Amino acid sequence: MIDVTEETTSELNGPGTPDEWAAYLATAAPGPETAAVLPVLDAEKLSRTGRIDALKALERHTGWIQAHQAQILAALEAEAEAELPAAVRERDAEAAWNFTCEEVACALKLSGTTAAKRLEVARELDRQYPTTLGMLERGEICYMQAVAVTEACAVLDPEVAGQVEAALVEKMPGMATGQTRRALAREILRADPHGAEQRHQARKRERQMVHYPKDDGMALWGATLPAEQAAAMNAAVDAHAATLPDEGRTLEQKRVDALVDLVLNRTDPGAATASVQASGEPVLGEPTPSGSAPSRPVPDRSGLGGPITSGPTTGGRSAAVVQVTVPLDVLIGDSDDPAQLKGYGPITAGQARRIAFAKGTVWHRLIIEPKTGMLIKTDPTTYKPTAETERHVIARDAYCTFPTCRMPARRCDLDHVEPFNHHDPAAGGQTVPENLGALCRRHHRMKTHHPDWSVKRDSRTGTTTWTAPTGHRYTNRPHDYRH
Repeated sequence: MIDVTEETTSELNGPGTPDEWAAYLATAAPGPETAAVLPVLDAEKLSRTGRIDALKALERHTGWIQAHQAQILAALEAEAEAELPAAVRERDAEAAWNFTCEEVACALKLSGTTAAKRLEVARELDRQYPTTLGMLERGEICYMQAVAVTEACAVLDPEVAGQVEAALVEKMPGMATGQTRRALAREILRADPHGAEQRHQARKRERQMVHYPKDDGMALWGATLPAEQAAAMNAAVDAHAATLPDEGRTLEQKRVDALVDLVLNRTDPGAATASVQASGEPVLGEPTPSGSAPSRPVPDRSGLGGPITSGPTTGGRSAAVVQVTVPLDVLIGDSDDPAQLKGYGPITAGQARRIAFAKGTVWHRLIIEPKTGMLIKTDPTTYKPTAETERHVIARDAYCTFPTCRMPARRCDLDHVEPFNHHDPAAGGQTVPENLGALCRRHHRMKTHHPDWSVKRDSRTGTTTWTAPTGHRYTNRPHDYRH
């Protein structure tokens, strides 16, 4: 055991002050040598910047420790399997004879269910996903990302699961856990479209109502149902809520009241419409105005794609719209790649086609930049964006542009990256898509009123870079319509 003192740390040929050690350990590959120095990261001796670096360093080492724990759990599981009688080698029978779970539960003070889950994840990481386990050991991803890989890929054959893992290896270190899960869902749909459709149909047959009691005289009520139906219902609730008077109610309270009204009183707020954005082969150029389109336009193989909506929109936000973004080749049946259902995530090609060709659906076209997948003019000297600009920015950003925030863009404010000059509009930040970004109310307030937070946007790549009060920088890349 190394007693970490100033003399010890200097002998390790590393930095000197606690802040310098924190900055070094935040990026260094974790291991026994670096772990021995962690006591240097004393919260009382670190600056605010140093504390953020220390958090990153500790998180990397947590991953290193969890990877080693997974290896030990996998070894215990393998040993127990080897000792089983030949007659109980099948997984279902094995569960009744393998009592490793009980010992792990006692040793780690876990429930039997949690211990079994730890063993299962460890076994899969060790046998099927050594690359993911290696990234965890190097502190490049967190344990929950590794869990996400094992859970999402459990429905796949080993070969296909390996393809999915390989597709995300370079991306996962830059992702949060939620982003990792969404990326996995999309890659699984792309790698196994036929299986995904079969699984969707099987789950569809299991649809059900859910009703759970909650504290203080409340209850949770809802349903497990196909994502496109949930999206349509959500849009209908939002549309009806918008017609209700405030009467001191928050938006969420109005949405609940709207749902109750729709169910109990059968109020008809107007049918929810479907909006499908079809993006074909990437083409440079300006977005085409949506205008009106036939409910089933003849697919055009020119390489352009576009959205499908059944009803006029105002101010960039439709009254009750279900929006799906789907490549043109998927619409016409040349590909089974996944589509994107707004507010949910990736869906199967079959689901997308059913929405696209439903009665009353209208198609609009999106054109994307081929290298980045980013959605590619308006009056630049007015503070309020035009409807066309608003639609464009909402479709382009998809979510709040603060890293890790997943508030849908349609519920966000459109903020000027470079502030608009109300006294001399021509001299300030212009009201054009390149200078606008979707920000939820919290992050809009933070950017506007917190003097030490700042943001810049690269108009070429669409990447926003946020600088925190500590000087740390965090990037957020725009929604990629190719994936």
